[in-house]
Amino acid sequence: MSYLKLTAQELEQEYKKLKNVYDEEKSKGLNLNMARGKPGSEQLDLSNGILDTITSNCHYIGSDGMDFRNYGVLQGINECRKLFGEILEVDYHNVMVGGNSSLNMMFDTISCMMTKPIVEGCKPWYEVKDRKFLCPVPGYDRHFGITEYYGFEMLPIPMNEDGPDMDMVEELVANDSSIKGIWCVPKYSNPSGVTYSDETVRRLAALKPAAKDFRIMWDNAYCIHDITDTPDKLLNIVDECKKYNNEDLPILFCSTSKITFPGAGVAAMAASDNNMKVFLERYNYEVISYDKMNMLRHVKFFCNYQGVLDHMKKHKAVLKPKFDVVLNTLEKELVPVEIGKWTKPNGGYFVSIDVLDGTAKRVVQLCKEAGVVLTGAGATYPYGKDPRDTNIRIAPTFPSIDELQKAMDIFCICVKLAACEKLLEK
Repeated sequence: MSYLKLTAQELEQEYKKLKNVYDEEKSKGLNLNMARGKPGSEQLDLSNGILDTITSNCHYIGSDGMDFRNYGVLQGINECRKLFGEILEVDYHNVMVGGNSSLNMMFDTISCMMTKPIVEGCKPWYEVKDRKFLCPVPGYDRHFGITEYYGFEMLPIPMNEDGPDMDMVEELVANDSSIKGIWCVPKYSNPSGVTYSDETVRRLAALKPAAKDFRIMWDNAYCIHDITDTPDKLLNIVDECKKYNNEDLPILFCSTSKITFPGAGVAAMAASDNNMKVFLERYNYEVISYDKMNMLRHVKFFCNYQGVLDHMKKHKAVLKPKFDVVLNTLEKELVPVEIGKWTKPNGGYFVSIDVLDGTAKRVVQLCKEAGVVLTGAGATYPYGKDPRDTNIRIAPTFPSIDELQKAMDIFCICVKLAACEKLLEK
């Protein structure tokens, strides 16, 4: 029964039926949350053992003789740098381990380039009055928030099934020196779950920007967050950039926020020698050292990179059933009425759905009134403005299976209700 083929009278009848079901659900006073990509308690329990890794008789001295309890080692302990080097597939000498937040490191990175030229002879970005940044959409709202905070004009770049529209990216960066960078979540992108194709990575690595200080902000937040038995593979951008003498182009980020404890994990960044030299000069004034004991906890908990991968299999066992609930419910409820289009990711933390044009805000409002909290409509676009009012990000990870099923049932009712209202307007 495609809603697009119903008569006005049939739509009215469908709307009344849906409204009765909706009102009944609304009266239950539910409080369900699918707003942000927070790990559920079952996932957090997987890492409880990390709290017991450091004891009174623990060995606190590193391979370089450093006492981890004291000041020093700005780039982080070598043992942890090596672990992140394997996660990011880079030489650990180019890795800096920071605090608990990769978002914090990204903010600091942009802040550094605002006040200090990343390339000799260029201006600090705050002196570039018409500065711009490329923003693949739908994308991560907190990325957009950083560049909005620093006064960049954000240029939306459509996301395709293989990553951002590279024809548009190449044309824009080649002809406008005020474009200073691009945000990228290259594997299991937030929110679409898309992984950049080999061709997309190669084209990014081969960019010839008009701005010598153009940088790719490579937020590989979900690099090992697989949820199916057919995980996506991402080409190594650092290796590709070396082929084009573009070693300075990418700046990589990741963290254990969705591996161990959000807010108590470890974050890391990787960059070329030239880039890292500039960043470390700033960090040298900003902090004496980050929490080396927390780095040590993580190293002892995982032991090695294989330990990290084994740990992620436990996360996969928790998450896959939740993604199945989301995808199966969308398939069951929305395919017959031909309303909505959504992604089916092999990993990451989100499912991205496009509802009927002009109804995303209404869907979110209806869900909220029925006790289901979603990320605000428009959040996946710069300035919170989705031109078609169509995209909604679903985060399945936090609720229990039972709560998630209830939330998805209500979500689908709201999608149908909003669609009927919109079609009846016409």
